[in-house]
Formats: sequence, C-alpha cells, structure tokens
Amino acid sequence: MSNWTDEKIIELIKVRLNTDRFAHSLNVANSARELAERYGADPDKAYTAGLLHDVMKNASPDEQLGVLSEAGIELSSVEYSNKKLWHAISGAAFVRFVMGIEDREIVRAVRFHTTGRAGMSTLEKAVYLGDYISAERSYKGVEDMRRLCMESMDDAILYALSYGIPDLVSKGVVIHPDSIDLYNETVIKTITDDES
Repeated sequence: MSNWTDEKIIELIKVRLNTDRFAHSLNVANSARELAERYGADPDKAYTAGLLHDVMKNASPDEQLGVLSEAGIELSSVEYSNKKLWHAISGAAFVRFVMGIEDREIVRAVRFHTTGRAGMSTLEKAVYLGDYISAERSYKGVEDMRRLCMESMDDAILYALSYGIPDLVSKGVVIHPDSIDLYNETVIKTITDDES
C-alpha cells in the first residue's frame, strides 16, 4: 500500500484539516475499525480509510476541482451541483493519484463515504457508517444509529438513508443516484431476508 503508515497519514491530515475535522477523522477511523472487526472486514484498512475519508474536506473548491482535473475525473451534473459531494470524490483522487495508495477498497471507501453505493464492500460500509456514529456526533437519533450499527449494517444504512434522503428533499438538494441505488438495494435485501 505504498509507503504511507497510519502515523504518516495522521501527520498529513493534521496539516490538511482544521482541529474539529482532524478529531472527527480520528474518531471515524476508530469507529470504522470497530465495525470492521465486528463484521469481518480488514480492521487495519478500515482504520486507514477512516483517517483518509475527509482528507479533502477543508480544501478549497478550486483545489478539489484541480485534483479531479489532474486525475482526469469529470463530475456529473448532480455531483457538480452539490459541492458537499466534492470532497469524497476529490479525496479518493487525492488518495490514489497524489498519495499513490492503490488499494481499491480504501480508495472506494473514501470515494463513497458520503453517498454510499449499491454493492459496497463490508469495509466501505464500515467507513460509511463509522462517519455517522463517530464519537463526537450528537445529532438527534445518533444513539439509535449506534445501536443499529452493532446489530445490522443493512438496518443502520436503511435508517441513515430514511432520514437523509427526505432531509435532502426538504432542502431542495440533489440526491446522488448512488444513494438511491444503495437505498433500493438495501430495501430489496431486507424484503428478501424477511421472506426467507
């Protein structure tokens, strides 16, 4: 995985992120590792991906677009119209093309930690959910989310999307097709599991 140790990554994100975002990234790394251990993904990779998930969060829009341009990545119209999605896409590009980390699961975990996607690996789910339950989170329903994460990843994902999607609709914000695909996949799996 290139010559990046977790210690070096922590030094990098400490410089790139503000104090709160840095603390959040450490918390997400810990939550992701715990979920990976619980559900059978690689805990070390989950920790590394958790550290890196917001590596571009405090970068300017110009820097984010620059990293994407250098990587040859073009934003879709949905992605372009919601700047809150940019940091995950540019973060994955930064991890792969600037840092030289080729591990596909780590890159994908960074890329899809905001929207999710159908067909996520357990490690991707660990980072996605770890972001929702990190230690400093205090939104309404976070304790329910933490409990669900310990019971079933799919139930926790469904809970997150059942609140997140209507919230985006109420704000008049675009919804990424990957989030809809994840929602549909999870509902279908839940229905199938209930019928068996």
